[in-house]
Amino acid sequence: MPRGRKPQDDTRSVYDKALGLLARREHSARELKTKLAVRGHATGEAAPAIARLRDQHYQSDERFAASLSRRRAAQGYGPRRIEAELRMHGLVDAAIRDAVAGLDIDWTRLASGQLLRRFGGGPAADRAERAKRAGFLLRRGFDPATVRAVTRAEVDDPGPDFD
Repeated sequence: MPRGRKPQDDTRSVYDKALGLLARREHSARELKTKLAVRGHATGEAAPAIARLRDQHYQSDERFAASLSRRRAAQGYGPRRIEAELRMHGLVDAAIRDAVAGLDIDWTRLASGQLLRRFGGGPAADRAERAKRAGFLLRRGFDPATVRAVTRAEVDDPGPDFD
């Protein structure tokens, strides 16, 4: 057994184990099912326990979505990345839209801050550098319009001359 870990108490019920997980942080219903399955509980055992937790308002996918969205935005991720992660947790589109809309964040300002943090305050030297910066923001989950606005704001380049 790894040092510092307590032995597993197999006498605890599925409900108690799920409640213990929720006491540490919010979990989606899908995440709870997965964690309980890893701990050796069948889906047939986990589903009623999770339904009971949901009925008692201990588990809420909407609350989980809001919590995860706030954490990821604070880490500098854009709305597309946050939405994708919420989809991976099995949330419905309406809950995802509500969670991201409820953030009340200026995405352009957040993207500019990420560029400043990653590349410093100077403008891009050339198109390749601007493309590198745009790729960075796209990978962090910012939408193309925001990326274009932020990277074009650095240098207003009219494009190549085709004389």
